[in-house]
Amino acid sequence: MQLKNINETFLPQLLHLGFGQELFAHLDQNKHLTVKSFAGSSPAVFAAELFLIKKKSLLFLTDDKEDALYITAELEDLLGKENVLYFPPTHLEPYQIEKTQNANLVLRTEVLNRIHNDKKPRVMIAPFGSLAEKVMKKDDFKAISHTIKTGDQLDFNFTEELLHQFNFNHTDFVSEPGEFSVRGGIVDVFSYSNEEPYRITFFGNEIESIKTFDIETQLSKEKIKEFQLVSNMNFSAQGTKVSLFDLAPKDLVVVTKNAFVGFTLIKGFYEKAEAKFGTLTTEIRQLPPEELFVSEENFIKDLHKFEWIDFTLQEVKGSGAAIIQLNQTPQPSFHKKFELLLEDLEEKQMEGFQTWISFSTEKQKERLESIFEDLISQQNSLSFSEDETDGKDISEKQSKNLFKSFKSELHEGFIDLDHKISVYTDHQIFDRYQRFKAKNSFAKSEQITLKDLMQMKVGDYITHIDHGIGKFMGLVKVNNNGKVQECFKLTYKNGDLLYVSIHSLNKISKYNGPDGREIVLSKLGSPAWKALKQKTKAKVKQIAFDLIRLYAERKTAKGFAFAPDSYLQNELEASFIYEDTPDQEKATVDVKTDMENETVMDRLICGDVGFGKTEIAIRAAFKAATDGKQVAILVPTTILAFQHYRSFTERLKDFPVTISYMNRFRSAKQKAETLEGLKTGKIDIVIGTHQLVGSSVKFKDLGLLIIDEEHKFGVAVKDKLKTIKSNVDTLTLTATPIPRTLQFSLMAARDLSVIKTPPPNRQPVETSIVGFDEELIRDAISYEIQRDGQVYFINNRIENLKDIAGLIQRLVPDAKVITGHGQMDGKQLERNVLDFMEGKYDVLVSTTIIESGVDVPNANTIFINDAQRFGMADVHQMRGRVGRSNRKAFCYLITPPFDMVTSDARKRLEAIEQFSDLGSGFQIAMKDLEIRGAGDLLGGEQSGFINEMGFDTYQKIMQEALEELQHDEEFEDLFDNEEDRKKLFKSTKEVNIDTDLELMLPDSYVQSIEERLSLYQKLSEIENKEGLHKIELELIDRFGVLPSEAINLLKSVELKWIAADIGFDKIVVKNGIFLGYFPPNPQDKFYQSDQFKNIISYLSKNPKEATLKEKSSKEGNQLLMRKENVQNVDEVNAVLERILGK
Repeated sequence: MQLKNINETFLPQLLHLGFGQELFAHLDQNKHLTVKSFAGSSPAVFAAELFLIKKKSLLFLTDDKEDALYITAELEDLLGKENVLYFPPTHLEPYQIEKTQNANLVLRTEVLNRIHNDKKPRVMIAPFGSLAEKVMKKDDFKAISHTIKTGDQLDFNFTEELLHQFNFNHTDFVSEPGEFSVRGGIVDVFSYSNEEPYRITFFGNEIESIKTFDIETQLSKEKIKEFQLVSNMNFSAQGTKVSLFDLAPKDLVVVTKNAFVGFTLIKGFYEKAEAKFGTLTTEIRQLPPEELFVSEENFIKDLHKFEWIDFTLQEVKGSGAAIIQLNQTPQPSFHKKFELLLEDLEEKQMEGFQTWISFSTEKQKERLESIFEDLISQQNSLSFSEDETDGKDISEKQSKNLFKSFKSELHEGFIDLDHKISVYTDHQIFDRYQRFKAKNSFAKSEQITLKDLMQMKVGDYITHIDHGIGKFMGLVKVNNNGKVQECFKLTYKNGDLLYVSIHSLNKISKYNGPDGREIVLSKLGSPAWKALKQKTKAKVKQIAFDLIRLYAERKTAKGFAFAPDSYLQNELEASFIYEDTPDQEKATVDVKTDMENETVMDRLICGDVGFGKTEIAIRAAFKAATDGKQVAILVPTTILAFQHYRSFTERLKDFPVTISYMNRFRSAKQKAETLEGLKTGKIDIVIGTHQLVGSSVKFKDLGLLIIDEEHKFGVAVKDKLKTIKSNVDTLTLTATPIPRTLQFSLMAARDLSVIKTPPPNRQPVETSIVGFDEELIRDAISYEIQRDGQVYFINNRIENLKDIAGLIQRLVPDAKVITGHGQMDGKQLERNVLDFMEGKYDVLVSTTIIESGVDVPNANTIFINDAQRFGMADVHQMRGRVGRSNRKAFCYLITPPFDMVTSDARKRLEAIEQFSDLGSGFQIAMKDLEIRGAGDLLGGEQSGFINEMGFDTYQKIMQEALEELQHDEEFEDLFDNEEDRKKLFKSTKEVNIDTDLELMLPDSYVQSIEERLSLYQKLSEIENKEGLHKIELELIDRFGVLPSEAINLLKSVELKWIAADIGFDKIVVKNGIFLGYFPPNPQDKFYQSDQFKNIISYLSKNPKEATLKEKSSKEGNQLLMRKENVQNVDEVNAVLERILGK
């Protein structure tokens, strides 16, 4: 049964029961109420009822920002998003402009805009801090806003005036508030009053349509009738500002949570502002605090004008409010002991309570139900032993009747003893952390794409598969028989030029060789490139041969097929404290499916630091252990072994598995015990460093091998692993895959799961490259300690670690500093690191020992000294150590001035700074691939070929080699089905088009050259009609109606596919004549195929359609098909489709 929302089930029921009736009655008599002994999320439920019954506007104030976001989510569920507004604070500190947040500014503007223009009652939620800042009066707000409606007459130039007068910036593509762009008859604008930008389409001077659109894809979403264009409130200085209460309707009801705390906050903020105002320079005229902020006295005075309910622990003194005691208790905590929960539900049922459970997803409900069914059927099987099936049915019925469910984001459950209602939430039952949905959705999305790396810019080196390495000089227009076409212009050695038509884009790719090598341009027409290509192909064929063999061995090897999930597995997964991101869920499912299959799993999970790879490992390990198999987890460092041990024991403490670990800090006795346990099978899961692959370690029954941070192991360890791995399921986790493995999985020889969505409330780490500056170090460390955080300082030279620690101690005298490095005594190092983990010290000065997985959620600032000496993967890993909670984290890369750094290192640092977003691990690996050259795919040797031809071209040749191999006898029966084969071989062949029709995106249509380039590249990668249709819609949406050249361009893509289906090698459309060339070799398999016979028979029946001709040349005769009087691409497509009988 589908889960219903809270407002369809729970809320009507409560209204029916008269929940909260006495409160409202008291409110009618006394204007101010103080409510005590409330529990959980009941205030939000009361607020929702109040709104529904009284139909008045509500203002809900909370003493905490997180709380405000939770309550916003609850009320959106209860009342619908359209009735709920969230009003955030913009200033974190008074008078500090750089500490205002753009996203919050947008939300505040949106709320004010609604208040000023909309008379409907609404519910507004705000932390007390938001009301500490004054807001604009209605008339002043009107002056910076302007209504834009469909059907309005607007002079097209007027938009420009409007935007300049409003201080908007002109850009190519809109991505932030306060920007606009103009393309043809389309204007995109990002007003401050909405979280998404608007696309306005003009017809002449009339506004034809307005839609919102997505910043990331630039595609429009939904149509709207009108919107308010509002500029930045902070920059408009005219007029006096007023408190938010002055704008409120007279009949507003204020609900507060712990008002006594809120008053202190407002008082504190105002005092801070007064103190700060005294220290400001007088050169800039700053407004005094009383004009910008609200003082406590005024706030309390304003508040008393309205009806006011305060849910609180202690009443506000002297408010004269009537005190009401409720009879509510919080949801009891069961600590995942489901038997207790079951007993509790049964007791409540006996006492006549109505029990409701709130679930965030359908899946959680299924998990809980299946756990209950198992428990009840266990109890039943003890009490009676009749026919199995009856017992099962009964248990199912019983578990369904114990509670009613609804879907919502309720934050905390509560029990109301007077009304006999109990409400529990799933995340409290399963001990999960409930995320609040941070309200700044327009922050650029975190999904990463490789396209930015692969995009060509003018001046880039590119490789043409037939002509070698050239330089890309941009897009140019070429006149071909009076028709204009667009081409890519490439220069080669001695200034030779090559023009490549946009149809042959598949032949060129960006040259990604290693940096620092002088790149030599090829000479057009010289045999050198051809020879290199042949040589590479021979070598690649060998590699490909091994690759396919390996793939075949893996497919045929028999492994252990694990049983489907048990209820323990359900319980484990449901109790994960974060919600799974879609990628993580998919990866989990993939891993489990692999384990349940007979074949041997070999999966690479590539996810950024802290994206939940460990959780997937824990689930897989637990699945193996419950099935009676042992699990070995291989980690690169001692501390990581200990840390994994900690997180595994923590996650699995309520479950029947034994976990042990091995590293150099365990005593001989402990080691011996562990080894013995592994041999006899007493230990289910063992975590260890490379000692695990030693000869002394014997397993009783190893079923799963998990390798963490794969790029840290040397080749020797890996080869040892290969012998273990041959029939054991293997799961490899890594944040920055080493180029070789990345290659491998790209080539389908290993399965790859990429997790690239960050947990919802993690923020990117702010990264900056700085010089060694004592003042900066001091400020950053004191800021971090002030907010109760901790700091890492990485310095990779042991000799001056002590000096650095001394320096920090001198700069920040009250910081507790500790050092750590690999040459310390093992026990001492572990002690130090653990003390830091537990928060006994503020600053850890250490060598890179932390890069491999020391996990301190509280550490949110990291310094990396001499950052230019580290590899990219290392810096990225280290940066991933901070920002593991939901606070802003900082990373400072300390480097000497750039002119003293090698260009290689500079590129690395810039890449790191550029990709400060989460999820960039994958991108960094790709960039590193370019920097280091990709190496030979299978052997240990680094291949020089990639350096000579660039990575992409190497892959293209690899693909060609694979195709030549696919007809090899040895591999005939390797692929039992077409699916598997397609995975390895791209089977469509590329057809060349030579034409004088105008096929392009005209300048007038897409002005930005970069954008045209990327669209051409996108077109060349499309593989089916759906993709083509999608691009067509995208173009129309973003740039307006397609001109005829663009329509022909899209059709020509389709022509290529049809031509490939028929079997043409190349096609020419010139002067209205179409020629299709068949393969030149008369012995080609094509001439024996049924396809060829069909073509012949069709043309002999319909000679008017086209004719077959033979053309003689030096190479011999070639068969071709000819059709005359061709006006456009469509006609050709139609004929060819008829021949194919489509």
